[in-house]
Amino acid sequence: QVQLVESGGGLVQAGGSLRLSCVASGRMLRLNAMGWYRQAPGNERELVATVARGGTTEYADSVKGRFTISRDYAKNTVYLQMNSLKPEDTAVYYCNAGVLEYSGRNSNYWGQGTQVTVSS
Repeated sequence: QVQLVESGGGLVQAGGSLRLSCVASGRMLRLNAMGWYRQAPGNERELVATVARGGTTEYADSVKGRFTISRDYAKNTVYLQMNSLKPEDTAVYYCNAGVLEYSGRNSNYWGQGTQVTVSS
Protein backbone atom coordinates (compact mmCIF):
# COMPACT_ATOMS: atom_id res chain seq x y z
CA GLN A 1 0.00 0.00 0.00
CA VAL A 2 1.04 3.56 -0.72
CA GLN A 3 0.01 6.58 1.29
CA LEU A 4 -0.10 10.16 0.06
CA VAL A 5 -0.09 12.89 2.69
CA GLU A 6 -0.80 16.46 1.67
CA SER A 7 -0.03 19.65 3.55
CA GLY A 8 0.08 23.37 2.99
CA GLY A 9 -3.55 24.29 2.45
CA GLY A 10 -5.22 27.16 4.23
CA LEU A 11 -6.94 30.52 3.96
CA VAL A 12 -5.37 33.27 1.90
CA GLN A 13 -6.47 36.56 0.42
CA ALA A 14 -6.84 37.02 -3.31
CA GLY A 15 -3.47 37.71 -4.89
CA GLY A 16 -1.67 35.72 -2.24
CA SER A 17 0.35 32.52 -2.46
CA LEU A 18 0.33 29.04 -1.01
CA ARG A 19 2.58 26.03 -1.46
CA LEU A 20 1.13 22.53 -1.28
CA SER A 21 3.24 19.46 -0.59
CA CYS A 22 2.47 15.78 -0.98
CA VAL A 23 4.69 12.99 0.27
CA ALA A 24 4.33 9.43 -1.00
CA SER A 25 5.33 6.59 1.28
CA GLY A 26 4.91 2.85 1.46
CA ARG A 27 5.83 -0.18 -0.54
CA MET A 28 6.31 0.54 -4.24
CA LEU A 29 8.72 -0.35 -6.98
CA ARG A 30 8.52 2.98 -8.75
CA LEU A 31 6.67 6.26 -8.43
CA ASN A 32 5.46 7.40 -11.84
CA ALA A 33 3.47 10.54 -12.63
CA MET A 34 2.33 12.73 -9.76
CA GLY A 35 -0.19 15.50 -9.84
CA TRP A 36 -2.74 17.75 -8.24
CA TYR A 37 -6.47 17.82 -8.78
CA ARG A 38 -9.11 19.96 -7.15
CA GLN A 39 -12.80 19.80 -6.42
CA ALA A 40 -14.99 22.75 -5.55
CA PRO A 41 -18.46 22.29 -4.02
CA GLY A 42 -20.92 21.18 -6.66
CA ASN A 43 -18.21 20.60 -9.23
CA GLU A 44 -16.44 17.54 -10.51
CA ARG A 45 -12.84 16.87 -9.63
CA GLU A 46 -10.58 18.52 -12.20
CA LEU A 47 -6.93 18.34 -13.14
CA VAL A 48 -4.76 21.21 -11.92
CA ALA A 49 -1.26 20.08 -12.86
CA THR A 50 0.76 16.92 -13.37
CA VAL A 51 4.43 16.08 -13.63
CA ALA A 52 5.58 12.91 -15.31
CA ARG A 53 8.42 10.80 -14.01
CA GLY A 54 10.61 12.29 -16.74
CA GLY A 55 9.69 15.81 -15.68
CA THR A 56 7.17 16.79 -18.34
CA THR A 57 4.50 19.03 -16.84
CA GLU A 58 0.90 19.72 -17.77
CA TYR A 59 -1.37 22.48 -16.47
CA ALA A 60 -5.01 23.36 -16.64
CA ASP A 61 -5.52 26.50 -18.70
CA SER A 62 -7.03 28.25 -15.68
CA VAL A 63 -3.78 28.03 -13.70
CA LYS A 64 -1.13 28.44 -16.38
CA GLY A 65 1.30 31.20 -15.49
CA ARG A 66 0.20 31.23 -11.86
CA PHE A 67 0.84 27.70 -10.56
CA THR A 68 4.04 25.67 -10.77
CA ILE A 69 4.31 21.96 -10.13
CA SER A 70 7.60 20.36 -9.19
CA ARG A 71 8.84 17.16 -7.59
CA ASP A 72 11.71 15.97 -5.44
CA TYR A 73 12.52 12.44 -6.58
CA ALA A 74 14.71 11.68 -3.59
CA LYS A 75 11.92 12.62 -1.17
CA ASN A 76 9.02 11.15 -3.20
CA THR A 77 7.39 14.55 -2.89
CA VAL A 78 5.43 16.72 -5.28
CA TYR A 79 4.82 20.42 -4.74
CA LEU A 80 2.35 22.92 -6.09
CA GLN A 81 3.37 26.55 -5.82
CA MET A 82 0.26 28.68 -6.22
CA ASN A 83 0.67 32.39 -6.85
CA SER A 84 -1.79 35.14 -7.70
CA LEU A 85 -4.58 33.12 -6.15
CA LYS A 86 -8.15 33.92 -7.06
CA PRO A 87 -11.40 33.17 -5.22
CA GLU A 88 -12.26 30.69 -7.97
CA ASP A 89 -9.22 28.63 -6.92
CA THR A 90 -11.06 27.76 -3.72
CA ALA A 91 -11.41 23.99 -3.55
CA VAL A 92 -10.17 20.83 -1.90
CA TYR A 93 -6.88 19.95 -3.54
CA TYR A 94 -6.00 16.28 -3.94
CA CYS A 95 -2.62 14.73 -4.61
CA ASN A 96 -2.50 11.86 -7.09
CA ALA A 97 0.27 9.39 -7.88
CA GLY A 98 0.79 6.55 -10.28
CA VAL A 99 2.73 3.67 -8.80
CA LEU A 100 4.34 0.56 -10.22
CA GLU A 101 3.78 -2.12 -7.59
CA TYR A 102 6.21 -4.94 -6.88
CA SER A 103 3.58 -7.25 -8.38
CA GLY A 104 4.06 -5.51 -11.71
CA ARG A 105 0.67 -3.86 -11.55
CA ASN A 106 0.24 -0.15 -12.12
CA SER A 107 -1.95 1.46 -9.46
CA ASN A 108 -3.30 4.92 -8.80
CA TYR A 109 -3.49 6.54 -5.39
CA TRP A 110 -5.14 9.64 -3.95
CA GLY A 111 -4.39 11.73 -0.91
CA GLN A 112 -7.02 12.75 1.61
CA GLY A 113 -7.24 16.30 0.29
CA THR A 114 -6.31 19.71 1.67
CA GLN A 115 -8.61 22.72 1.70
CA VAL A 116 -7.56 25.90 -0.07
CA THR A 117 -9.77 28.93 0.50
CA VAL A 118 -9.14 32.23 -1.25
CA SER A 119 -11.03 35.23 0.08
CA SER A 120 -11.88 38.22 -2.08
